[in-house]
Amino acid sequence: MAQLLSFRVYLSAETQKTSPESFKRTQKTRKPFTPGQRGQVTPVRKPQNLNLEVSPHRAVSAVRLMRIEFGGAFADLLNEKGKGSGSNEMSYVERTIGFRTRDLDDRDLRLVTDVVGGTIRWRRYLDHLIGSLCHNERTFRNMEPLLLQILRIGFYEIIKLDMPAYAVVDENVRLAKIALRPGAGDLVNGILRKLVSLKEKDALPLPKVEGDDRAQARALATLHSHPVWMVRRWVKYLGLDEATKLMTWNNTDPGFSLRANMGRGITRSDLVERLNSLKVPHELSLHLEEFVRIKTGLQMVVQAGLLKEGICSVQDESAGLVVSVVKPQPGDRILDACAAPGGKTLFMASCLKRQGMIYAMDVNEGRLRILGETAKSHQVNGLITTIHSDLRVFAETKEVQYDKVLLDAPCSGLGVLSKRADLRWNRKLEDMEELTKLQDELLDSASKLVKPGGFLIYSTCSIDPEENQGRVEAFLLRHPEFSVDPVDRLVPSSFATPQGFFLSNPVKHSLDGAFAARLVRAL
Repeated sequence: MAQLLSFRVYLSAETQKTSPESFKRTQKTRKPFTPGQRGQVTPVRKPQNLNLEVSPHRAVSAVRLMRIEFGGAFADLLNEKGKGSGSNEMSYVERTIGFRTRDLDDRDLRLVTDVVGGTIRWRRYLDHLIGSLCHNERTFRNMEPLLLQILRIGFYEIIKLDMPAYAVVDENVRLAKIALRPGAGDLVNGILRKLVSLKEKDALPLPKVEGDDRAQARALATLHSHPVWMVRRWVKYLGLDEATKLMTWNNTDPGFSLRANMGRGITRSDLVERLNSLKVPHELSLHLEEFVRIKTGLQMVVQAGLLKEGICSVQDESAGLVVSVVKPQPGDRILDACAAPGGKTLFMASCLKRQGMIYAMDVNEGRLRILGETAKSHQVNGLITTIHSDLRVFAETKEVQYDKVLLDAPCSGLGVLSKRADLRWNRKLEDMEELTKLQDELLDSASKLVKPGGFLIYSTCSIDPEENQGRVEAFLLRHPEFSVDPVDRLVPSSFATPQGFFLSNPVKHSLDGAFAARLVRAL
């Protein structure tokens, strides 16, 4: 169970803490996939024989895209073995469209990851083109979910992956005919051939950035495939040029960082040696001595068992720099107030050199249990004590104080959109008000647990000013006993803001966006 954190915790370690839902008294249960929200849904057929005519990566991608959009599944496929989840996906294919294809090989897995992630990122752009090439708007609006996903895949493969058009058309038409009906295949054939013709003429029907601010925002939202509210917010805070650069970054294939597990005595040199043996291209982090950057080869790292064995973790350098702001020292008693999924918890524990304790608190008992199991593989379990509690309740009922309290708060996740392809479509403007209210409550509660002379570190994986310095400034007005302890001596100068905060900028630093403020409590 713990090894499934290879992607669920470590790959997404700093991207999962992005919702206030877990702090609500009544937990929301994830519903099973029932894609009846758009058009007519084709009934699930009884299992048929193996079908070797249909492209495996397209069948799996289409079904997975439906599960992500309607059922809350995640966009990645890999588990600790790299292939086991491919078999699981084929089971979903069989249950959804009534047949299996051949098993996914390594190339298929990579294609599924690329096609699913890219199709989700570019959904608004692709839907604009699909709608423009349909006979009328009603055809697009009433399109059944599986047919729409097949078209999205075909459009993405032709426009963004530049695959041979004849192969894309042929394979997606075949999938539509076999999974749905001959008429669906005919529709896919006609629309994809229109697309190929327009692409060859460089005449894709795309909007122009013109008119008033609202019209320009809508055009930019389509061209860069982001929600309109997000575009308007970024143009307001960053300006048009920087907002455009940020959206471009969000649409690029993400790179990843690996952190050598010092808690097990693994050095970066040891990790580099293992990567060299696997022939995984890499480069050393410029900012943190435990970290290595990779652009490709993560699947090989997973399959080789480096995560399962606790040799390393997948963790963005921005998260590592937040730990630098905390500055864990041997002997420290540190509360990680919203700990799950635990990437920062494990890194802090490895910094204690076997002296001190990290108290990992979270409202999600299951994720705390997984964190505890993973700590064992990292050989830092003796330095981590888990606490199942809501921070707000704990602060009201317990009389205990810590040297340092890290509040890695639930946030919008607007700094990690390159890795969380689906997150942009799951956020609404209304969420921001709810999140900032929750962040204020958690900050107030966390402050009660900091001893005099101790430190409160507030962090997010967001680049939004209202969630970041806005929350800190409001907190300091309510709590004059705290003041800013500038981070410029703890992180490279390019990450330090004039106000003394830490901020990683995706465009400037080629890292996930993140924020941290280090506040000291008066004696």
